[in-house]
Amino acid sequence: MQLEIITPESKIFTGEVDAVLLPGLDGLFQVLNGHAPIISGLSQGEVKIDLTSPFERTESSSNLIIDDSSNSKVIRVSIKGGVVELLNNKIIVLAE
Repeated sequence: MQLEIITPESKIFTGEVDAVLLPGLDGLFQVLNGHAPIISGLSQGEVKIDLTSPFERTESSSNLIIDDSSNSKVIRVSIKGGVVELLNNKIIVLAE
């Protein structure tokens, strides 16, 4: 699946992922490859991203991305809220 996390200030992350755990308004939920289309509000919390390959920080990587010290294929991004849309294996997170 393709994931984009965007804030009003910048694009935080773009890349291929296996799964994304999101802080929904009614609790955490996960989306996987082939998930049905969905639009949902997000609350304050952490987006956990399971990558298809190990994360390699570059100069252009956002400082909002938190590496998981126990797994190089997992990163996290803290958000204050927002909206997620999933359609045809493309996830767009519009975050605050």
